[in-house]
Amino acid sequence: MTSLTLCCSRRAVAANAYVSINRRSIQTLQRRQQQQQPQQQQQHCRRYSAAAAPKFNANLGVLFGLSRMMSSACQKLVKVEESRRFMIDCFKAVNVPEEHAKAQADLLVAADHRGHFSHGMNRLEMYINDLAINSTDGAAVPVVLKETPATAWVDGCNGLGAVVGNFCMDLAIKKAKNVGVGWVCAKGSNHYGMAGWYALRAMESGLVGMSMTNTSPLMAPTNAKEAALGTNPLSLGANGCGKDHFLLDMATTAVAVGKIEIQMRKDAALPDGWAQDPEGNVTNDAKLAFETGCLCPLGGTELTSGYKGYGLGAMVDILSGVMSGANYATHVRKWTHTGANSAANLGQVFIAVDPNSFAPQFEERMSDFNSILRSTKPTNPEKPVLLAGDKEEKNIKAVDQAGGIQYLENQLKTCAALAERLKVQPLRFI
Repeated sequence: MTSLTLCCSRRAVAANAYVSINRRSIQTLQRRQQQQQPQQQQQHCRRYSAAAAPKFNANLGVLFGLSRMMSSACQKLVKVEESRRFMIDCFKAVNVPEEHAKAQADLLVAADHRGHFSHGMNRLEMYINDLAINSTDGAAVPVVLKETPATAWVDGCNGLGAVVGNFCMDLAIKKAKNVGVGWVCAKGSNHYGMAGWYALRAMESGLVGMSMTNTSPLMAPTNAKEAALGTNPLSLGANGCGKDHFLLDMATTAVAVGKIEIQMRKDAALPDGWAQDPEGNVTNDAKLAFETGCLCPLGGTELTSGYKGYGLGAMVDILSGVMSGANYATHVRKWTHTGANSAANLGQVFIAVDPNSFAPQFEERMSDFNSILRSTKPTNPEKPVLLAGDKEEKNIKAVDQAGGIQYLENQLKTCAALAERLKVQPLRFI
């Protein structure tokens, strides 16, 4: 690595010097042209510029190539298991039992593995801060308050989101296998990561899975300039034949708030329609959007049908928050990176359905359905039509082929600071 760095550095310096000489020569001739203006001088300058331009462009190409090579050579990758180890150590450092630490870490690393960086390591510090000030109980075990053969009402007892979520979906799966459908509502929960994790859990048992949760207020209802609903994500997962499947995991806002945080980490602007400023206008400033805490509903403004995303967000809150007896809408606390001084009391719903309770050959028809969508004619042949879950499968394969996950530099700095603060072994790179 050292020899490569020195070699690249020397070449870059040499190429840069040559580019600078050519640039200065061209600029000198252009100044003379402006001062003297004789026809012969103009012709000479044009000939020189034309001759020098290819060399100048070539050297720029060399520099860009060297830059890419150096970036690739210095790329930091973290093995999936190492990422999981680091998260488990962090949770255990704030007195989370090992079984619960593993459950939460499995959820987070799965998000990073699938390319959902907003819901992976990016969330670790917020969980740790909540645990450190006891606004989340890392040792809490959910309890069933009421149940029928097909339904259950659960109190998460302010436990970790993954612990509550896994418990509830496993209960829904058990009921679905017995009577065809399992519907479980939970109150007293916390942020439960990517919604698709729980749908996947049902799919692994051969069932159709659904999950929804409310969150801290971040969505501005259509025509409002303050938040009243959360990002309120929902998921639906269904198996086809073999490994083929459909897995929808989406926020009912234009994006999850974690996507705003990732843009901040990248120091990048927001696309139109993601978030609002304090006056209710669409903003492209990631920092302002994060500080304002007003995301646009799915669809954006009223003109672009944002009221449909607003309606979906309300639906999720009714099924998860209102139905479970949890907090809902603006009753849910605000949540920040420093943690919160009160319990979240989020509401969540977990649904498992046995497709064999209905028409036979569900998986075969599901794969046919998936095939129809994937085979539709694309607008750009280089960008084939994807199905919900396809992009995540590609990300998993890319990580596996590379040998590890590539985190943003700002994320790695956060992890380094967390390791020092908690006195755990820092992340190790490949």
